[in-house]
Amino acid sequence: MTTGPVRRPSVAGQFYQGAADALRREIEGCFLHRLGPGSLPQVDEAGPRRTVGLACPHAGYFFSGAPAAKGYHALAADGRPKHIVVIGPSHRAWGTVAVTQTSGAWRTPLGDVPIDTDLAQAIVSASDAVADEASALSDEHSLEVQVPFLQYVYGESLTFVPVMMFEQSAERAAAVGRALAQALEGLDAVIVASTDMTHYMSAEEAKRRDQTLIDRMLELDAEGLCERASRRDMSMCGYGPVGAMLTAARILGATGAEVLAYSTSGDVQRMADVVAYLSLAVTR
Repeated sequence: MTTGPVRRPSVAGQFYQGAADALRREIEGCFLHRLGPGSLPQVDEAGPRRTVGLACPHAGYFFSGAPAAKGYHALAADGRPKHIVVIGPSHRAWGTVAVTQTSGAWRTPLGDVPIDTDLAQAIVSASDAVADEASALSDEHSLEVQVPFLQYVYGESLTFVPVMMFEQSAERAAAVGRALAQALEGLDAVIVASTDMTHYMSAEEAKRRDQTLIDRMLELDAEGLCERASRRDMSMCGYGPVGAMLTAARILGATGAEVLAYSTSGDVQRMADVVAYLSLAVTR
């Protein structure tokens, strides 16, 4: 029996369907979408487990579900990680130290997902860059929207650790990344970094700006990514979490990265100004 706080869904019925059967159908539709992988995921229990990190979008499933599904489809084909950390930015709260939850569970329409308590406590113990403050996570969608996808892919065996970043400087991303790497050393784990890319530009301009950021991700250049994305003319909302993931992944032995999907809201519904979505795998 799970003990500790249960974080209830904040954006069910808004970013994704609020009832279990409808949500399963919606997720399956993301996998089968023309912009998605085109098939339902199958976990390869004997998979190579080369994936250390995954960048994945966090908008409403109508717009970002298909590119997210490409990321989770690839993750399923790679095997079943024993530990999963989901790290995302804060859109609603402000602070300096990143926060996590070390006990309890997260609830979605698909059920409750227990917190990986030992791992969460190890992350908090590794550095003062991450604090145990479950209440700060209650309203943030960037983490929540990843959980139903993980539940659909990995089922009832799933546990995870949520981490939310406030400050997204290169220095803070490096500190959080080092804490994750220390806690994950020697473990079979994947870090899912939640981010959308350029916001409210033409599709052509979004792609041009995003390519400069994607190039840095492909080089596993966390510092370069954070410095470029933090400029006033950029609008990638989760560059700090991606930078933390890249930092940890390099320490944990990652050697390369691959773009799995890139699309925009304009690919789903015609609009002049779009939001762009990326799925990218970081591998050993």
